Amino acid sequence: MKNIVILISGGGSNMAAIVQAAQQQQWERRFGARVAAVISNKAEAEGLAYAKSQDISTAVLDHKAYASREDFDAALTQVIDGYATPAHQPWVVLAGFMRILTPGFVAHYAGRLVNIHPSLLPAFAGLNTHRRAIEAGCQFAGATVHQVTADLDHGPILAQAAVPVLPSDTPEALAARVLSQEHRIYPQAIANLLSK
Repeated sequence: MKNIVILISGGGSNMAAIVQAAQQQQWERRFGARVAAVISNKAEAEGLAYAKSQDISTAVLDHKAYASREDFDAALTQVIDGYATPAHQPWVVLAGFMRILTPGFVAHYAGRLVNIHPSLLPAFAGLNTHRRAIEAGCQFAGATVHQVTADLDHGPILAQAAVPVLPSDTPEALAARVLSQEHRIYPQAIANLLSK
């Protein structure tokens, strides 16, 4: 069995889209894969309640309880690696996990660590992507699923989706349209990886 561990910090809408796709598309039967756990660095993350409602194991590791990023990532690694199986190390899916991961963590999960970013990478890495796209006069914005490397918001691109930037757009309105595309492309990109 390939166990998928999803990391969140908030509402978890991408996590929920992945869980629903895994159920509807029968990932366990097709790929021998399942969403085994959802972990958050914030106890108040709304997505934890959804995961629990789906009988998915949850855990909270408060990054503020650790002296350094390295200490937090070491503790997080220990929890994630608890979902390893004899044949497979866990896949790690970042779904709104608002932490910059250390190079050691990224190296440990190399090839099994994916993220979604709300821009058409390599444009607008980092934060405030929708505001920056509007201010730059972009005609299109979007989302990118990519493998995680030590370089923030870089790494091999697995999927992208574009949406038009409308003259009336606010960052919030654009974000909502991009998010609907994230919910579509993220589960599909993960399914493509699992099928290989």
